[in-house]
Amino acid sequence: MITLGIESTAHTLGIGISKNGKILSNAHDIYKPKGEGIIPRKAADHHMDVLPQILTESLSKAQIALDDVDLFSFAQGPGIGAPLSVGCVAAKTLALKYSKPLIGVNHPYAHVKIAESLTKLRNPLILYVSGGNTQILIEEKGKFQVLGETLDVGIGNLFDSFARATKLEYAHGSTLEKLAKGGKYIELPYTVKGMNLSFTGLQTAAIRSLQKHSAKDVSYSLLETSFSMCCEALERALFLTRRKSILLCGGVAQNKRLQQMLKILAKEDKVKFGVSPDEYNRDNGAMIAYTGELLYKKKGTKPIEKWEPEPFQRIDSL
Repeated sequence: MITLGIESTAHTLGIGISKNGKILSNAHDIYKPKGEGIIPRKAADHHMDVLPQILTESLSKAQIALDDVDLFSFAQGPGIGAPLSVGCVAAKTLALKYSKPLIGVNHPYAHVKIAESLTKLRNPLILYVSGGNTQILIEEKGKFQVLGETLDVGIGNLFDSFARATKLEYAHGSTLEKLAKGGKYIELPYTVKGMNLSFTGLQTAAIRSLQKHSAKDVSYSLLETSFSMCCEALERALFLTRRKSILLCGGVAQNKRLQQMLKILAKEDKVKFGVSPDEYNRDNGAMIAYTGELLYKKKGTKPIEKWEPEPFQRIDSL
């Protein structure tokens, strides 16, 4: 089975193609606002503009034609409404034109499933960290349970908001990671409530600290503090669940310092640690294609007209 997946939950328009669980292509283009956050309409316009080019690129890399696709899939949610709609409409249009089935995919679920496939971990304790989400998850009998999560903003949005305050041209976690190199630690608020996290107090304090400290030192301290919070909550969940492995996934999982901290944690607690290559942790169409095929084979689908974006869809409601 050949599946084409479209990712459009936020700043990335990604189109990937899989065949029987093997990734054939994974093309993408990123909307990069300067001096502002993601403007939903601008993100949607970007996705519509680049979609033909990214579709052609993905098909070319996979060496197939649209006629060869057996299933179309799209990121259904959670995400930002306007860009989500672009992916949904595009997938619906293709499914109708080529008379093929369509399936919607939960974005966090796709991150988890492709990461499990690539790391070969089974029944791991999952730390899912992205722009809009920060969650500690386990899967039992095919259903996900959220053991802990952010009570306010996602860790990725924390980084983006702070990066804008530092006047970085491209306010993103990746640029913040570069800025933080060589920084010195200053004390910032640390808020862990059981297995839940709160980042807004940390965000406010970090922005205020820019008046007294260098952006490099505050960036370093922000990353160290937020990652330490995640590690504490995750380790508490590890002791509770007694899982034998830890899986890190989501856009923020690309951060090498977070990976290093979790590797140390896993070694000390004598469990396995896994993280996917960066290509599959950032938002991407390949994970939507891979997971779309997985879901279709497991439970089938429904009529094309029944599929709609769900901006507030949760992984534990599936």
